[in-house]
Amino acid sequence: MTKAERDDAKNLAKILYMQGLPNKEIAEKIKVSETSISKWVKSSGWDNLRAAQNVTRTELVNKILRTINDVLDRAAQHPDENNISSLTDQLCKLAAAIEKIEKKSSIVDVIEVFMAFGKWLQYRAQVDDTVTPELIKRITKLQDLFISEQMINTNA
Repeated sequence: MTKAERDDAKNLAKILYMQGLPNKEIAEKIKVSETSISKWVKSSGWDNLRAAQNVTRTELVNKILRTINDVLDRAAQHPDENNISSLTDQLCKLAAAIEKIEKKSSIVDVIEVFMAFGKWLQYRAQVDDTVTPELIKRITKLQDLFISEQMINTNA
C-alpha cells in the first residue's frame, strides 16, 4: 500500500469510526488489519473526538436536571432548616450551569454539526456524482483543522 493509499484508508477509517462503527467492521470495509485501526484510534486521538461528539448539550442539561432532582429528593427526605442555604447554593450553581450550557456553543457543538454533515455527505455521495471521496476527504481535513485551531484558541 502506498503512502497516499494508506492516508486515504486512514481518512476513511476515521469517518467510519466517528460514525460509531466498531474497529473490526472498519478494518473489513477498508481492508486493513484491526490492529492498524486500533493504532490509528490511539495515535490520532479519535477516541476522544468520538467521546466528545457523544456529549451533546441536551445530554449535559439532562444530567444536570437529574442532579437537581436528586438534590431535591434528598432534601425532601432529610428536611433540615440548617441545610437550606447549602441546598439553595447547590441549586443556584446547577441552574447557572444549565444557563451557561444553553447560551454558549462549544467545540462539542461544532463536532456535532460536522459529524451530521459528514453523514449527510456520505449519503449524498450515493446519489450525487459530484460528491466524491476526494471531496469528502478534503472537507474532513478542513474540519479537523478548524477544530484543532478552535481548541488551541480556546486554551490560549
